[in-house]
Amino acid sequence: MSKPDSNAAPSPASNFIRNVIDADLAKGTYAARTWSGRPGPAAAQAGAAKDPARIRTRFPPEPNGYLHIGHAKSICLNFGTAADYGGVCHMRFDDTNPTKEDQEYVDSILDSVRWLGFGWGEHLFYASDYFETLFRFAEAFIEHGLAYVDSITPEQMRELRGTLTEGGKESPYRGRNVAENLDLFRRMRAGEFADGAHVLRLKIDMASPNMNMRDPVIYRIRHAHHHRTGDDWCIYPMYDYTHCISDALENITHSICTLEFEDHRPLYDWVLEKLADFGQLARPLPHQYEFARLNLTYTVLSKRKLIQLVEEKHVQGWDDPRMPTIVGYRRRGYTPESLRLFAERIGVSKENSIIEMTILEDCLRKDLDERAPRATAVLDPVRLVIDNWPEGKVEECDAPVHPHKPELGKRRFPIGRELWIEREDFTETPPKGYFRLFPGNMVRLRYGYVVKCIGCDKDAGGTITAVHCEVMPDSKSGTPGADTYKVKGNIHWVCAEGALDAEVRLYDRLFTVSAPGSGDADYLKQINPDSVRVIRARLEPSLRDAKPEDCFQFERHGYFVADLLDSKPGAPVFNRAVTLKDSWGKN
Repeated sequence: MSKPDSNAAPSPASNFIRNVIDADLAKGTYAARTWSGRPGPAAAQAGAAKDPARIRTRFPPEPNGYLHIGHAKSICLNFGTAADYGGVCHMRFDDTNPTKEDQEYVDSILDSVRWLGFGWGEHLFYASDYFETLFRFAEAFIEHGLAYVDSITPEQMRELRGTLTEGGKESPYRGRNVAENLDLFRRMRAGEFADGAHVLRLKIDMASPNMNMRDPVIYRIRHAHHHRTGDDWCIYPMYDYTHCISDALENITHSICTLEFEDHRPLYDWVLEKLADFGQLARPLPHQYEFARLNLTYTVLSKRKLIQLVEEKHVQGWDDPRMPTIVGYRRRGYTPESLRLFAERIGVSKENSIIEMTILEDCLRKDLDERAPRATAVLDPVRLVIDNWPEGKVEECDAPVHPHKPELGKRRFPIGRELWIEREDFTETPPKGYFRLFPGNMVRLRYGYVVKCIGCDKDAGGTITAVHCEVMPDSKSGTPGADTYKVKGNIHWVCAEGALDAEVRLYDRLFTVSAPGSGDADYLKQINPDSVRVIRARLEPSLRDAKPEDCFQFERHGYFVADLLDSKPGAPVFNRAVTLKDSWGKN
């Protein structure tokens, strides 16, 4: 039997990117690559030399913030596609803006990618590793008359750039000769000039209908400490210049990015083609492919807006469970499997669309329904007293750990004279169709006995403080004769003795409207004032042993997770991840 082809078509649903890869593999586009003498990181060179046809993608975040759900889609696409074709995905930080970058963001990004279930092995790279090569390539552009040092002000540059309908005008410094440009550029690197005094621009076409081709800036002076290179540099390359070259140095075959970079692709190709013409890069070169970015209802994914939410303390931080960041979703109770399922369900296309939040929530329900053990929780407790239950008597009840997984066994919990029930499970004047507790009615205590309501206690303000019942002694669930009691109501409860008194946070969507900030609306004024409600709940005693990130289905109420940060041994704090069904606004 022949050995399976590692580049055979993968099983996941096809999309236009997979179609491109399939066509490239069929044509042997990358099989003819030669890597000897090619610049770039040693790990990428060694791997490419062994297998030049191997598919290579990359995930290239800027370390200036925390990753959000849109990045999760990109991570799944890049790492997942490479894995499906037996290729590799590079983890690369485009760290070219020292004033906004920090090691904190690097660490968080790496942790988020790992948490989602992906690894990069030896393929961890930084654009800052290539600063010397990028500088040398910039000198090559100058030497070939395709780059110049410009000394106009930023305001003048904006004025000369033109508009979407009118071409730009050339800078008066565009005609500087090669020697002068090289001298100025090297003096820029040496630190002789203040920030903003000069920039280096490519000389392309100021009349181009694509504004990205109107002599784009590729270097600016910035006297700032870099989180990796320290104070070695005071000039830093721009993203559009750095990104395409980094792809080429790492032998990336398919550079996959979001649709807003579509207009940047001509510049991506121009830079690489010119460097290949200069003999600095070898063909075939990487190509850029764009897919539609994620737009999610009731959510903002703009980095600027997310930073504002954090800095102005509209939320409690990047990992606030209401935030659409990966660390926020993790703390909320989302699982890596649910986010990967979400990415698979929404697919990949070139058309922008808005994805309903309910799709994301359903992915979490599907995952947690299979994995989450069940537990009982009373979120709005009122005391239930069984008047004919002997004082001091405590029995044990049991229930399945998971209703569809008998192999997980039973969980045990006490029942005694006093219990906690949901306040809404009792009323003195029942509406039609109400089958829970009211004077004279009988209900079954789930996994326990049938009881008959005989009245209630109230305080001076008329608030019910206790409900009184009588137990049917021969009605305990699972005992002979218990099924002779035919009742329509079945309510959950927690025994007062041994109950865990815990903080529970009921999270809702951060915004009250589907498209926050659309039109001229101020998205900050659309923040949901009820996006979190903190309560004290009474929980099944076994939950006292819950560890951070343990997930449970609180029967009737939804899926909850022990908070990653605030849970302590014996004192977990629970966050509601999602309700049992789409019931937004119903707590």
